[in-house]
Amino acid sequence: MQPTDPIRRASEIEDPTNLYAVHPISNRLVPLCARLGIRPNAVSIAGMACGLLAGLAYAHDRDPWAATAGFLLMVAWHVLDGVDGQLARLTRTQSQTGKILDGICDYVTFTAVYVALALVLSRQHGAWIWALVALSGACHAVQSATYELQRQEYAYWGHGRASAALPDPSAAGTRPGLHALYLRVQRLSVALDGAPRQRLEALLRDHPDRAPAIRSLYRKTFAPAVRRWSVLSANTRTLGLFLCVLLRLPLLYFILEIVALSAILALLLHQQHRRSRRFLGLLA
Repeated sequence: MQPTDPIRRASEIEDPTNLYAVHPISNRLVPLCARLGIRPNAVSIAGMACGLLAGLAYAHDRDPWAATAGFLLMVAWHVLDGVDGQLARLTRTQSQTGKILDGICDYVTFTAVYVALALVLSRQHGAWIWALVALSGACHAVQSATYELQRQEYAYWGHGRASAALPDPSAAGTRPGLHALYLRVQRLSVALDGAPRQRLEALLRDHPDRAPAIRSLYRKTFAPAVRRWSVLSANTRTLGLFLCVLLRLPLLYFILEIVALSAILALLLHQQHRRSRRFLGLLA
């Protein structure tokens, strides 16, 4: 763990549901889990179990009580997802296995719910629903990865957390194939890349006396933007799923994820690159 890594994430970029609901509960559970000797990986697995049970609940899409149970189970997953990382940093038990397991648990939750709803909808509308849900899942993966990358970049540039550094797809040791391709696709969404990135890194390296002011300016410029990116967060999807299922319109959720959230992603990327040019102009 880097010395500058805090136990909790930067609150200035958190969306309101995390800031005022999910994280306060997670923050209370972290010291309790530490005292009881509960391992972070066990918390991750418990969260995954909640996600699988949420999928079973949403399979009964015509029952409002089942939909409510599915929503509450997904909220429990969000809470536990906030616990495992904090607990690992608090107890200094971070590991690559834990990071991989945490990522798997996140995808398992939504996969379970999407598959459950696809089973229900395919009986009503036909097998083509599976293609729609698969496309929705692909859009979900891109949107979520891009959102998380904005948070990672903010931690790196705004707070100087070396653990949040963006990997170089051409660096030695990077796995070839899909992993390298994924990293290259990620770089398309970063606010600073290429020459601007090298320029800022050089400024921070060669003028350490200016680093606090530069990072402060970065936070002031990008924090409001990263908060807006939270429309693509898992919290938004959890609430959207619940409302669509409760209104007996689960098909609408997948259409919104493909069309509306993809359009929002494109708009946010455009705004992010404009903001990066403005930020670099302020440094001149």
